[in-house]
Amino acid sequence: MYAPRHVLPDVLPSGLNIVFCGTAAGTVSAARGAYYAHPQNKFWSVLHAVGLTPRLVKPDEYSELPQWGIGLTDIAKHVSGMDHELPAGVLGREACAALTAKIKTAEPKLLAFTSLNAGRRYLGRAAGPGDSGARIGATRVWLLPSPSPTAGWNWNEAWWRRLAEEARR
Repeated sequence: MYAPRHVLPDVLPSGLNIVFCGTAAGTVSAARGAYYAHPQNKFWSVLHAVGLTPRLVKPDEYSELPQWGIGLTDIAKHVSGMDHELPAGVLGREACAALTAKIKTAEPKLLAFTSLNAGRRYLGRAAGPGDSGARIGATRVWLLPSPSPTAGWNWNEAWWRRLAEEARR
């Protein structure tokens, strides 16, 4: 049986503090082969600004994140594009079950969705930023405002700071 390749590989070793999860790789990220690669995406700068990385990490250095207790994945691993461009069903039950299985195996302290849409898709309900109250085993599930340039109207670094504080506890 043929299994399609992941657009971007998971970065999910055991023992992480935080795994960041998006809906799917964006168009620029897929083309560059790196997470959050759009030049206007705030992901890398906010990681540094809130103290999760000791320096500004470049998108193509994403595989270095585990040294700081950080991992990366997406709900939909085999497609790319903006949320509204994704094929129907790719953020559905099967993709969410696969994410759950990966998180149960990696057992990070926190799973942080990098957009409210991703978190809501996973939870199957409305939810705001912060700790959702949901758990995957011992892993707590957080939702964050998207760092994407297309979601600038919703940007609020304060939630990322709260997550960083929680990760340091």
